[in-house]
Amino acid sequence: MGHWSTLRVEFVAMASPCSITIDTRDEGAAQHAADLAVAEVRRIEQKYSRYQPDSVVSRINRDAAQTAVAVDEETAGLLDFAQRLWQLSGGCFDISSGVLRRAWDFRSEQIPTAEVLRAALDGVGWSRLSWDGASIRFGVDGMEIDFGGIGKEYAADRAAHQLRQQGVENALVNLGGDIHALGPHARADGLGDPWTIAIRHPRNAAESIALLPLHRGGLATSGDYERFFEKDGRRYCHILDPRNGLPVTHWQSVSIVSANAVSAGALSTIAMLKEHDALAWLEAQGASYLAVRHDGAFFSKGAQPSTGVNQPATA
Repeated sequence: MGHWSTLRVEFVAMASPCSITIDTRDEGAAQHAADLAVAEVRRIEQKYSRYQPDSVVSRINRDAAQTAVAVDEETAGLLDFAQRLWQLSGGCFDISSGVLRRAWDFRSEQIPTAEVLRAALDGVGWSRLSWDGASIRFGVDGMEIDFGGIGKEYAADRAAHQLRQQGVENALVNLGGDIHALGPHARADGLGDPWTIAIRHPRNAAESIALLPLHRGGLATSGDYERFFEKDGRRYCHILDPRNGLPVTHWQSVSIVSANAVSAGALSTIAMLKEHDALAWLEAQGASYLAVRHDGAFFSKGAQPSTGVNQPATA
């Protein structure tokens, strides 16, 4: 066997900068594995993006108000997961809430009127659709589903699965900040060092608030800084509560370490939506988190940052 080397493949997918980093003794095999992983990410984007007119999501959104739309096994698994998240979150996490973007245009920085918001909310609600495990039907016109809340994280997990299938044991998949560590940095003694993941400052993209060590599993961050505008001293962000159509305000960001990227992403998004109740809810889930409140206060449990960076308070 040769010496350890590191292969890094960078690409753009799902409107995000992405990378796959592999520690390997065989660069040719690592490159082949990385190519398969990138192809898997692109497959998922093509299949589930609402921007692709021939995607599964576009077909559902086009036809499900008129007739029940049958789906394949993979899509059924995602819909089952979305239903569980809706139940677990008490209705906070709802893949039908994407239609709220019709009311909120973050480019024009306009706050929708109550009437416009009400009209958008008429098309929101998992309870307004029928899902029997094999086909989906919308209960009202104007409904849509959108896997944006779990799609990128699912793709990160699937890319890691492809790497594992090719025998890769030490790798990091990063899809725009949604991360799956397949195994630690390789070391000659076989022990391995954790990957060091910088968590960006929610108010200064050039700074990090913590460096989280990750041996394996998923890490995801949700925050109020990806798309937002400020008006009259208030920040309006793109994370919208499906129960009232309004942007969340309590947390600047929530980072979650979990068994995989899709669970980390779901937990972080739900925590943002839970607002004041987030930490108690995360505690009940046994989640490891690093959260920054609206006033800049830090809270963490089980996701301790490396030394030499800002230390958060323990909740």
